[in-house]
Amino acid sequence: MTDDLIIVGQALPRLRDAEPADGFCAHITWRDGRVAVINLAPAIFSHRHFICLRDDAALFRAFRVNEDGTALEWPGDIALSAEWIERLPEAGMENAEFRAIMERRHLSLEGMAAALEISRRQVADFRATKRIPAHIALATRYIDHKADGAGRLGQAGD
Repeated sequence: MTDDLIIVGQALPRLRDAEPADGFCAHITWRDGRVAVINLAPAIFSHRHFICLRDDAALFRAFRVNEDGTALEWPGDIALSAEWIERLPEAGMENAEFRAIMERRHLSLEGMAAALEISRRQVADFRATKRIPAHIALATRYIDHKADGAGRLGQAGD
């Protein structure tokens, strides 16, 4: 008898390490080497199971990665799966990432302002040192993700 390996779908995500960050965010290190700051608030505020974490910052910060890396666990048998965490958006964005997306997508200040429906001045501030709000970070990553294969936003006739 041989041991055959059957693979169905993608492997489950596995956590290597996690540390509390600001608010309801966690600095996550995945076993595959990825690192991200993830905002756990959408999960924490979506289910009654997590009410105690919403009301007690010290308890929220007491999480740890479980033994097999498939979840964050808190005292009191509270857990949030790695699969769910992986689906949550990264929290915030560094100014360097914002600049890199603009360059990769060949967007001027005016072009990025039009894409995000904000002022040119705000784009200039985000390119420099101003903190980038979560909604701008999400929209910027969406623009980057949805850009066509040519690396542009899909303008006709380029």
